[in-house]
Amino acid sequence: MSHSNTTVFTNPSTFILQGVPGLETAHVWISIPFLIMYIIAILGNVTILFIVKTEPSLHEPMYYFLCMLAVTDLVLSTCTIPKMLWIFYFNSREINFDSCFAQMFFIHSIFMTESGIFVTMAVDRYVAICNPLRYSTILTNHVLTNSALAVVLRGVILILPVVLLARQWPYCGTIIIPNTQCLHITVVSLACADIHISSYYGLFLTICVYGVDVLFIAVSYGYILRAIFRLPTKDARLKTFGTCGSHLCAILVFYVPALLSSLLFRYVQNVPLYVIVLMTNMCLLVTPMLNPIIYGVRTKQIRDRLLGLVTQKGS
Repeated sequence: MSHSNTTVFTNPSTFILQGVPGLETAHVWISIPFLIMYIIAILGNVTILFIVKTEPSLHEPMYYFLCMLAVTDLVLSTCTIPKMLWIFYFNSREINFDSCFAQMFFIHSIFMTESGIFVTMAVDRYVAICNPLRYSTILTNHVLTNSALAVVLRGVILILPVVLLARQWPYCGTIIIPNTQCLHITVVSLACADIHISSYYGLFLTICVYGVDVLFIAVSYGYILRAIFRLPTKDARLKTFGTCGSHLCAILVFYVPALLSSLLFRYVQNVPLYVIVLMTNMCLLVTPMLNPIIYGVRTKQIRDRLLGLVTQKGS
C-alpha cells in the first residue's frame, strides 16, 4: 500500500469508477450484452414472484425460498448494473464516498444472503426427500420466517464490520477504482494504510462462511443422494432427483463463477485486469439472469403456470 508523507488525511468526496480497465473505448459494445442480461434478470425474477403469488398451489416452502432468491437477485442487479450502464453510456464515473460504501455493503451482504438461501433450499430438499411424512410439520411458517430472518441478519451482521472498517481507512492517494462497482478488495486497496485487518477478515468470511455453506449443502445432498439410490425403481429415482436438478444448477451458477473470480484476483498475477473485472460483472448478472430461467424451465409447476399465462394472453 502507498503511504502519505502527511499526517493529516482528508478522504475524497467522490471516487472515480474506471469501468473496464483497458477496454474503455469498447464500453458501448460491452454494455449491449449486459443490458440484455439485466432486462432478462428483471423480467424473469418479477415473473417468478408474480407466478408464485398468484398460484395457490405454489404456496409451499420451496417456492417461498425461491421468492427470496428472486428478491435478492433483483436487489443485487439493481444496485450495481444501472450505475455500470451509466458509466458505459454516459461516461459518468463519479460515485459519492458514502454511496460507494453503501453499494459495497449491499453487494457483499446480498451475496452472503443468497448463499444462505441456497443452504435453506438444500435443507428444504433434504426434508422433502428424506423425511417426506414430516415435511409440513418440520417446515412450518414459523420456521420459514425465522430461517429467512436469520439468513438476512447473518449477511448484514457479518458484512457491516467489513464496510465500517473499510470506510474508516484514510484514502489520500488515487481515487480511481479499477472496476465498475465498489467491491471491498478494490476499494480498500486504495487506502493509505495497512489494510491487513480488512484483508484477513474478508478472507475469513470467504473461507469460513462460504466454505461452511458449501460444506453444509454438500452434506445435505450426500444424504439426499443416498435416499434417492435406495428407491426401488429407476423411474422413482429419476423423478425424485429431478426435483433437485434446478437447485443444483443454480448452486453451480452461483458458486463457480464467484470462486473463479476470487481465485483469479487473489492468486493469479498474469491475468489482465479487464478479464477479472468482466468476470466480476458476470457474477453480478449471470446468477440473477439464470436463476429464473433454470427454475422456470426445470420446475414443472412454474413452467405450466407460465405457459398458461402465455396462452391466455395469446387467445
